Amino acid sequence: MLKRVIIILLWLTFVAYAFTLAPPDRPDTFELITRLINFDLDGINPLVVALFNIMGVLPLVYACITFTDGRGQKLPAWLFTGAALGVGAFALLPYLALRRDNPQFSGQKNWWLAIWESRITAAVLLTGAIALVYYGFSQGSWADFWQQWQTSRFIHVMSLDFVVLCLALPILLPDDLARRGMTDPRIFWAVAVVPLFGPLVYLLLRSPLIEEKATG
Repeated sequence: MLKRVIIILLWLTFVAYAFTLAPPDRPDTFELITRLINFDLDGINPLVVALFNIMGVLPLVYACITFTDGRGQKLPAWLFTGAALGVGAFALLPYLALRRDNPQFSGQKNWWLAIWESRITAAVLLTGAIALVYYGFSQGSWADFWQQWQTSRFIHVMSLDFVVLCLALPILLPDDLARRGMTDPRIFWAVAVVPLFGPLVYLLLRSPLIEEKATG
């Protein structure tokens, strides 16, 4: 119950901050988002490009855990995770707050879960994240990013969204580890303390789900 209250308070604080205390929107925000979606990147700071696309990778990282976790939940995990592609932690924190502990996997994987359990999916996400981080760090301007972070609600909130999603993901780890029979606590901490790449490497190397044997 305490964990649920803390997550709800975090969500409410994040929502309140984003719409009251964050810098105001700039007139060109909609144009910027449209150009990012359409890959019209000329003149856009590569750090902004990288962060925007990483905010698409992170919900997919969550999907690799929440879709399995959702098998034992009353909540539609796909709905919250899908919404996170557009609004990030604003959609995922309510799921994390309302879900129940689910350390066992019921039944067997279907084709949909097999996709999100696949090491190929994990490898694609990891490769994409590495490329984006390299592109942003090698080509981007931190001075320009800092200036935009101070003056643009979109850049400001997106940056905080990244932080919140990275901090919140370990909430799902204990149950996911248990569903795979991975009992070494060092695995949890190795994943939890390394933002973005810790979870991505975990998805690539984690043990298979322990499934119920088919009968009949």
